[in-house]
Amino acid sequence: MKNRKFKNAIRNIHLWLGLATGLVVIIISITGALYVFEEEIRDLTQKDYRYVSLQQKPFIGLDKVISGFEKLSPKDELRLIRIEDALPNATVELTSKKGKVYYFNPYDATLIKRGGEDWLQVVEHIHTSLLLGKTGKFIVQWSVVIFVLMLITGLILWFPGQMRLLKQSLTIKRKASFKRLNYDLHNVLGFYASVVLLITALSGLYFAFKEVKNAASFFTGSKLGQGKTIVSAKPAHIDPLFIRYNKIYTEAKTKYPGAISTSFSLRGKGELRLRMIYPYRWARRQNTFFYEEATGTMIRAKLYKDFNGADLIEATNYDLHTGRLLGLPGKILSFLAALVAASLPVTGFIIWLKKGKKRKKKA
Repeated sequence: MKNRKFKNAIRNIHLWLGLATGLVVIIISITGALYVFEEEIRDLTQKDYRYVSLQQKPFIGLDKVISGFEKLSPKDELRLIRIEDALPNATVELTSKKGKVYYFNPYDATLIKRGGEDWLQVVEHIHTSLLLGKTGKFIVQWSVVIFVLMLITGLILWFPGQMRLLKQSLTIKRKASFKRLNYDLHNVLGFYASVVLLITALSGLYFAFKEVKNAASFFTGSKLGQGKTIVSAKPAHIDPLFIRYNKIYTEAKTKYPGAISTSFSLRGKGELRLRMIYPYRWARRQNTFFYEEATGTMIRAKLYKDFNGADLIEATNYDLHTGRLLGLPGKILSFLAALVAASLPVTGFIIWLKKGKKRKKKA
């Protein structure tokens, strides 16, 4: 009797949480499934402006590329720069504060393409904020918290009361009635995808909540490093932006060679972040440097060789969330699990609808 009351309570929690967040879960899941193959989609659909013909020439220099941007958009400012160091014929991507994206030839700094954010970036914004800014981020974050609770309550409901029913709980009866088939699609597929979905959801919460990062730090017995403070003398003369950025890039490349990609991004409080990613298998090998944007003076440095347990979790989290950690098989697994996640609110709603109609008939 107590077990039945407990299951009924869990069932009600599962039901109402699902009805409350179903639409958001569908949107997050479908956009997440698309973004799993972001790299492959870009390589397939954007070759004409992401790459140029390979030439036996060196990179022309970041100063020339930035100068080209400044001539084209003198009233705009830079927000992000991406350089694919391992692919010499990859265009240099610059994103401005006004949201314009520029692709420059790495050999002669000529403009290849200029436009707004591509549809994959829009997909990412939908996935993280529903295109509703801070309000959307809040809705997404707490919907994922609720989704984790739903996965846990769903596993409790799935677990058969008797071991002889275990096989039935693991099998979809394809020749059964629509009602039974829908029930199996919800329960059985939900069970098979639950582990991947829990990992995906929890790694997503790692991005969203400091408390999750603090919990990771607690379990590893280490604190997430902010980087080693660098004491540098203020420059007597401040170079123009294009010279500053090029100097930062060339010095970092010389001192820490072997990076496969480099990015500049502006952060709050006038801070410029330089990220250099190196070949890796599991945890991302990434050196991160922080500068005063106005002067180009380094203020902090965080090297992957100094990573502790909490840093390794942070370095692994993005690839864990997107399925990249296990290569193509991991991406396929994440993609299929995301599709299952998108189906669960639909099949769950149908189950609730059918039970409602059954109760009305009895009444």
